[in-house]
Amino acid sequence: MPKVVMYTTSVCPYCIRAKNLLQRKGVDFEELNIERDQQLMMECFTKSQRRTVPQIFIDEFHVGGYDDMAEMDTMGKLDPLLGISAADDLHKGSFDGSDDTVT
Repeated sequence: MPKVVMYTTSVCPYCIRAKNLLQRKGVDFEELNIERDQQLMMECFTKSQRRTVPQIFIDEFHVGGYDDMAEMDTMGKLDPLLGISAADDLHKGSFDGSDDTVT
Protein backbone atom coordinates (compact mmCIF):
# COMPACT_ATOMS: atom_id res chain seq x y z
CA MET A 1 0.00 0.00 0.00
CA PRO A 2 1.32 3.49 -0.79
CA LYS A 3 2.53 5.86 1.92
CA VAL A 4 -0.03 8.54 2.77
CA VAL A 5 1.14 11.69 4.54
CA MET A 6 -1.21 14.43 5.68
CA TYR A 7 -0.14 17.82 7.06
CA THR A 8 -2.78 19.03 9.52
CA THR A 9 -3.70 21.26 12.43
CA SER A 10 -5.80 20.06 15.35
CA VAL A 11 -8.76 22.42 14.93
CA CYS A 12 -9.19 22.17 11.17
CA PRO A 13 -12.58 20.66 10.20
CA TYR A 14 -11.29 19.72 6.74
CA CYS A 15 -8.40 17.82 8.34
CA ILE A 16 -10.88 15.87 10.44
CA ARG A 17 -12.98 15.04 7.36
CA ALA A 18 -9.89 13.92 5.43
CA LYS A 19 -8.80 11.66 8.29
CA ASN A 20 -12.30 10.20 8.55
CA LEU A 21 -12.42 9.45 4.82
CA LEU A 22 -9.08 7.63 4.93
CA GLN A 23 -10.01 5.75 8.11
CA ARG A 24 -13.29 4.55 6.55
CA LYS A 25 -11.26 3.20 3.65
CA GLY A 26 -8.96 1.39 6.09
CA VAL A 27 -5.93 3.40 4.97
CA ASP A 28 -3.05 4.02 7.36
CA PHE A 29 -1.57 7.50 7.13
CA GLU A 30 1.08 9.59 8.77
CA GLU A 31 -0.31 12.78 10.29
CA LEU A 32 2.08 15.70 10.64
CA ASN A 33 0.63 18.49 12.80
CA ILE A 34 2.21 21.77 11.72
CA GLU A 35 0.70 24.00 14.43
CA ARG A 36 3.73 24.44 16.65
CA ASP A 37 6.48 23.38 14.27
CA GLN A 38 7.70 26.21 12.05
CA GLN A 39 10.09 23.93 10.15
CA LEU A 40 7.33 21.38 9.42
CA MET A 41 5.02 24.22 8.36
CA MET A 42 7.61 25.48 5.88
CA GLU A 43 8.14 21.92 4.60
CA CYS A 44 4.40 21.59 3.99
CA PHE A 45 4.13 24.92 2.20
CA THR A 46 7.23 24.27 0.11
CA LYS A 47 6.07 20.80 -0.99
CA SER A 48 2.46 21.77 -1.67
CA GLN A 49 2.82 25.41 -2.76
CA ARG A 50 -0.33 26.03 -0.70
CA ARG A 51 -0.90 27.70 2.66
CA THR A 52 -3.93 25.73 3.81
CA VAL A 53 -4.42 22.40 5.57
CA PRO A 54 -4.84 19.59 5.13
CA GLN A 55 -2.26 18.91 2.47
CA ILE A 56 -2.33 15.26 1.47
CA PHE A 57 0.35 13.27 -0.33
CA ILE A 58 0.08 9.71 -1.58
CA ASP A 59 3.65 8.58 -2.10
CA GLU A 60 5.07 11.59 -3.98
CA PHE A 61 1.73 12.59 -5.58
CA HIS A 62 0.24 15.78 -4.13
CA VAL A 63 -3.50 15.18 -3.82
CA GLY A 64 -4.21 18.61 -2.39
CA GLY A 65 -6.73 19.26 0.37
CA TYR A 66 -9.84 17.49 1.58
CA ASP A 67 -12.06 18.81 -1.23
CA ASP A 68 -9.54 17.58 -3.81
CA MET A 69 -9.39 14.14 -2.20
CA ALA A 70 -13.19 13.87 -1.90
CA GLU A 71 -13.58 14.82 -5.56
CA MET A 72 -11.02 12.19 -6.57
CA ASP A 73 -12.95 9.65 -4.51
CA THR A 74 -16.25 10.60 -6.17
CA MET A 75 -14.63 10.26 -9.59
CA GLY A 76 -13.22 6.82 -8.73
CA LYS A 77 -9.61 8.03 -8.91
CA LEU A 78 -8.66 7.81 -5.24
CA ASP A 79 -8.90 4.06 -4.64
CA PRO A 80 -6.40 3.15 -7.38
CA LEU A 81 -3.88 5.62 -5.90
CA LEU A 82 -4.43 4.04 -2.49
CA GLY A 83 -4.09 0.52 -3.86
CA ILE A 84 -7.71 -0.32 -3.01
CA SER A 85 -9.71 -2.49 -5.36
CA ALA A 86 -13.45 -2.05 -5.83
CA ALA A 87 -14.01 -5.37 -4.02
CA ASP A 88 -12.02 -4.13 -1.01
CA ASP A 89 -14.09 -0.95 -0.79
CA LEU A 90 -17.47 -2.69 -1.11
CA HIS A 91 -17.39 -4.33 2.31
CA LYS A 92 -16.53 -0.99 3.97
CA GLY A 93 -19.51 0.90 2.56
CA SER A 94 -19.40 3.56 -0.09
CA PHE A 95 -18.45 7.14 0.50
CA ASP A 96 -20.97 9.86 -0.19
CA GLY A 97 -18.93 13.06 -0.37
CA SER A 98 -22.00 15.28 -0.20
CA ASP A 99 -22.56 14.71 3.52
CA ASP A 100 -19.37 12.89 4.56
CA THR A 101 -21.13 9.73 5.70
CA VAL A 102 -20.85 6.06 4.93
CA THR A 103 -23.92 4.67 3.16
